[in-house]
Amino acid sequence: MGAKRRPNFLLIMTDQHRADHLGCYGNPIVRTPAIDGLSQQGLRFDNFFVANPICMPNRASIMTGRMPSLTGVRHNGIALSRNHANFVELLRDSGYATALIGKSHLQSFTGEPAVNRFKAEPGLVTPPEALRDAHKDHRTGAAYEYENIMHWPASAQSRHREDSFYGFDHFELVADHGDRACGDYRLWALAREPNFDKLVGPDNALPDQRINAPQAWRTAVPEDLYSTRFIEERTIAALEQCAREPSKPFFIQMSFPDPHHPFTPPGKYWDMYDPADIPVPASFDNGDLPPIVRMREALAKGSDPRNRQSPFAVTASETRDIIALTYGSISMIDDAIARVRAKLAELALDQDTIVIFTSDHGDFMGDHGIMLKLLLHYRGLIRVPFIWNEPGCKADVRPDLAQSIDIAPTILRRAGIQPYNGIQGRNLLQDEEPNSLVIEEDSQRPMTGFDKPQRVRTLVTRKWRMSVRDGEDWGELYDLENDPQEIVNLWNSPTILPRKAELFEELARRLIQLQDRSPLPAYLA
Repeated sequence: MGAKRRPNFLLIMTDQHRADHLGCYGNPIVRTPAIDGLSQQGLRFDNFFVANPICMPNRASIMTGRMPSLTGVRHNGIALSRNHANFVELLRDSGYATALIGKSHLQSFTGEPAVNRFKAEPGLVTPPEALRDAHKDHRTGAAYEYENIMHWPASAQSRHREDSFYGFDHFELVADHGDRACGDYRLWALAREPNFDKLVGPDNALPDQRINAPQAWRTAVPEDLYSTRFIEERTIAALEQCAREPSKPFFIQMSFPDPHHPFTPPGKYWDMYDPADIPVPASFDNGDLPPIVRMREALAKGSDPRNRQSPFAVTASETRDIIALTYGSISMIDDAIARVRAKLAELALDQDTIVIFTSDHGDFMGDHGIMLKLLLHYRGLIRVPFIWNEPGCKADVRPDLAQSIDIAPTILRRAGIQPYNGIQGRNLLQDEEPNSLVIEEDSQRPMTGFDKPQRVRTLVTRKWRMSVRDGEDWGELYDLENDPQEIVNLWNSPTILPRKAELFEELARRLIQLQDRSPLPAYLA
């Protein structure tokens, strides 16, 4: 292949995978040689943060290079509008072959009605459905049902006859997580094992006395039928197809639904790590924020079912169990990545392909005694891995602040394509580091620890993390240099007031910078 050929891209994404759950990010226990190899030969960003620590909002920000407040994907349950531009569409328009294998989550999975829907006020004329929202783009209908598990498998074939899915010409989707994953993956598994559905879920789990933790069971699904193997196999098939068209550059997204809960690594990966070898986080016993206190009270009373998406308190034993299982899922993914990289080399595509590795958000994983995600912006949740592995590029560790919205403009610029107006991220390979980053989160319902929906804005600098909440009389402020575990909350410290004022001013300036610059004007006036 010629040296001037536009680069291929393989974007590898994991789900709910914090940065320090990789060997190359300093973890001494989890074994990730393939991902570590990408880091040793590429650029590893040590201060890479999400735009929002929830699946759908941050995945929409990765696709568009825009913050959730601009995409409208403020929390799960709001699809990314087909009317919003994204970088994959620009790659496709410029001649790239585009493929998505695995989890997209740009649309909702469950088909369950939302909690906070429009409420009619007594005595007032209720607007018709078409006028109930400030946006007339309601993001409903067939174009927004691609990932809805209620529609599988009946509509699978009709969906794949569509022109494209957010710019992807080829797409094989995985919805949901753990051994309950479905979508195109389930159809693939059923073709190999007609009784596949009898292997799935806690009711069909294998007996195991070793693990006793919420949302964890020893799946009866074998390794060769698990979603990680499907994504590996179908990514290799996509690479083989691209190799048959050597004149056409490609962008492939290889997206795993693990190591997200439920915690169900199959086969040898279930007991690859001994919970007894897993230390609890240093901050495990240090959690005095009001919602954490309430979660711990609910754990003591047994009033929290701990079987949902919202965060919950855990015991030290449960923490070790869950981290061990999470490491097993990560190692299975790492093995899949190793085989995909080997196929790249076998097909002579490796010298023309930039491999990128990241995740959509992290997980508390026992930090401050809690598990999962949502509403508390500890670094384990908001800091994710980002590795840029480009052939011929000098390996380096980058300490500068970076964020999910930077992925789209960086890929576009490297492909020689000008980003669209309104993109908010920067080119990580060339542009100057910002002074700070903003992380947004808007919840849709009360949950254990929180008596009402939350709106949070977090400012992150290299030294500080400040989180401000609408309608609450408490906030968070941590000195990350001297308190990397975020144990000492300085929000009410009188000695820190001048610094707090400076951070509030910086937050205000950043929020101004993040106001929308789209659309462009059509006329002077």
